Amino acid sequence: MTDVLRVTVFDYGAGNLHSLIKAIEAGGATVRVETDPAAAVRDTDALVLPGVGAFAPAAERLAPGRAAGREALLGGLPARGICLGMQLLFDAPDEGPGEGLCIVPGRVAQLTAERVPQIGWNRLHEVRDPLLQASGLDVAYYANSYVGRPTAEGEAFVTAWSEHEGDRFPASVRCANVIGTQFHPEKSSARGVAFVRAFLDFASSVRTPV
Repeated sequence: MTDVLRVTVFDYGAGNLHSLIKAIEAGGATVRVETDPAAAVRDTDALVLPGVGAFAPAAERLAPGRAAGREALLGGLPARGICLGMQLLFDAPDEGPGEGLCIVPGRVAQLTAERVPQIGWNRLHEVRDPLLQASGLDVAYYANSYVGRPTAEGEAFVTAWSEHEGDRFPASVRCANVIGTQFHPEKSSARGVAFVRAFLDFASSVRTPV
């Protein structure tokens, strides 16, 4: 096993990944960008699902490797889903086509608010993910119109909440080694960067020797 953590970013083809890649590299990992969803979970120590784009086209790009991706994540591959990437951990959207990875029971729906999208800083509540707690991240940067809506069963996976104009929604979710955040940690100042590094340290601690 090499000392340097190998991270794969799955590119849905929707936007600039530069700031995300720089944040991961700053944490000491090497980054590979992959457009093949099945290849994205092979020969890697961790997977990142980035936060740019819309659910339907991202799910379409994910579809050919959806089964392989789900099997890898449920099998223990460390993964981070950011914004849209977190939403892809849910089952499906209320609006439009597409199927997520079905890691967190629930659906994806638009924020119930007058000001949509939500762009800017928002506070995290009821934080219970140890990586969030260790980094001290309690205020984070959001840029989203949609959120995950977990079922009653799915609420057990929620590790922090936020609220926008009275609409309460999951700020983060976790299933074993899979962590999703509706906010963008790479844009969330020093504590967000600390959270990115905490995830990389966690991924290093649980990766499978090769």
